Amino acid sequence: QVQLVESGGGLVQAGGSLRLSCKASGRSFSSYAMGWFRQAPGKEREFVAGINWSGATSYAGSVKGRFTISRDNAKNTVYLQMNSLKPEDTAVYYCAADPPPPTGYDYWGQGTQVTVSS
Repeated sequence: QVQLVESGGGLVQAGGSLRLSCKASGRSFSSYAMGWFRQAPGKEREFVAGINWSGATSYAGSVKGRFTISRDNAKNTVYLQMNSLKPEDTAVYYCAADPPPPTGYDYWGQGTQVTVSS
């Protein structure tokens, strides 16, 4: 069982930055693929960014060049650095874990609200 706790959300003006953190339980964090997802009101949850055990990253087209996902295995933590924020980035952001063997994101955090004002 993997527990995930997000932090770092808040209210920011358009053009500003925020850094989200997600701390995971478990002794094998370095082997997990980790991802960030978001869900805006009235919309489906969508993929934002992912990072695998080797550090390879992937991004949704809407955030590429503005957001950066990273991980610190010594701290069991994954980060999402969000720059040049836009009002359309407003959503609840969720952290997710895919421990090996990879079967998809089986574990989810409780979410953290990000609100970008225009």
